Amino acid sequence: ANYAELLKSDMITYGKNTLILWVIGFVPQIVVALVLANWFTDARLKIHKLQFFKVVIYLPNLIMASAFAMLFFALFSKVGPINGMLQSMGVVAEGSPYDFLGHTGSARTLVAFMNFLMWFGNTTILLLAGMLGIDTSLYEAAEVDGATSNQVFFKITLPILRPILIYVMITSLIGGLQMFDVPQILTNGAGGPKNTTMTLIMALNKHLFSKNYGMGGALSVFMFIVTGILSMIVFKMNKQTEK
Repeated sequence: ANYAELLKSDMITYGKNTLILWVIGFVPQIVVALVLANWFTDARLKIHKLQFFKVVIYLPNLIMASAFAMLFFALFSKVGPINGMLQSMGVVAEGSPYDFLGHTGSARTLVAFMNFLMWFGNTTILLLAGMLGIDTSLYEAAEVDGATSNQVFFKITLPILRPILIYVMITSLIGGLQMFDVPQILTNGAGGPKNTTMTLIMALNKHLFSKNYGMGGALSVFMFIVTGILSMIVFKMNKQTEK
């Protein structure tokens, strides 16, 4: 009974943390990716050096998550340059640096922001490829009919992009459930403050490190089941929308 209660507690607590970190990272990611992809494919904007911008937004995806986490750990530590700038600007009192990793909101925001920086470029490229595959005659017909830019985006672009959006959501969801390296390194494996950045994989690693293989195996099976259920829900929602 105690074993089952402990497993249930881990699933609820760390599952909730993982979901929160994924949501606050994925929502701005998909919004920014859609906006950038729409801009890059809009011939009326005539954006110069387009290939350069594509490379730049994809570069963070090539950086190792551990390197990203170490960089942000150094930047946002109590003696880091961010606190130094805030103190010099008078935002933070001199000699009383803000503990970014000691407060739930700022710690979760940092984790989500890093995941956003690493993956929004990849999402943008995927959506961009989908938009470039849309028949231009649809846009020409909409322009002749007097459709506005918003109407074209919401009535033509988004419906045609639905399969790619579903793919992005599912892969991002699976990646969110497997979130480990960024919060692990940023919080030194503690998942602080008060376990609010402890993800399911971090909890799994913690159990395996302490040789509690039963809890680790049960947590792995739970994650597999949750991933399958969530993927099926997304597919069902997509089919209902198509109908």
